[in-house]
Amino acid sequence: MPPTSPPVGRRERNKQEKRERIVAAAATLFAERGVDDVTTQEIADAADIGTGTLFLYAKTKGELLLLVQNAHYARALDEGRSAAAAASGAIDGVLALVAPIVACNRKQVDNGRTYLREMIFGDAEEPHHAEALRIVGETERTLIDLIVTRAERSEADAGVVARVISSGMLVAMASAPTADTSVDDILAVVRAQVEATLSGTGNERGEGADPAPAS
Repeated sequence: MPPTSPPVGRRERNKQEKRERIVAAAATLFAERGVDDVTTQEIADAADIGTGTLFLYAKTKGELLLLVQNAHYARALDEGRSAAAAASGAIDGVLALVAPIVACNRKQVDNGRTYLREMIFGDAEEPHHAEALRIVGETERTLIDLIVTRAERSEADAGVVARVISSGMLVAMASAPTADTSVDDILAVVRAQVEATLSGTGNERGEGADPAPAS
């Protein structure tokens, strides 16, 4: 009989309950008004806690946004994995994987851009930033598996290709010219990048390029 986990103590339950209230309050306010127009005091009031308590969970609005968005991005990655499993071919699999991530980023454009900025330029030792990078790493790991199995690339080659695709997707999201740029517009850019990156296989199954014509 497998061992059972010890019950969670009252202190831990209280911490988790406060964290959930903070995430819910910040998510609602950020979605309604954007990060720049919300104060930490307003988030603390909405979560029914003091600002001192709030700063135990996140020291800045950037960290609060990471706390909120990391959960959204993790769910988007899970959704993308399921969609990729149902798609055929390397290119369609990659696009199915990243589509929910792009859609998540564009739900609130300013918040999405701020999240990417915090992810890239934030303190790598800060826990919420580290969690964001972990999700990026999981995304790249899933890309590697797709490229190895569907484009028949080596693990090392797939790692390089996955990093290129992941970086290209982040740049495409961050540099979308206007707030009206749609998810489909960004995915079209990502598709072009993926097709160019995987073109060395000759086709998306990785069966090799056509031989060069004889001179």
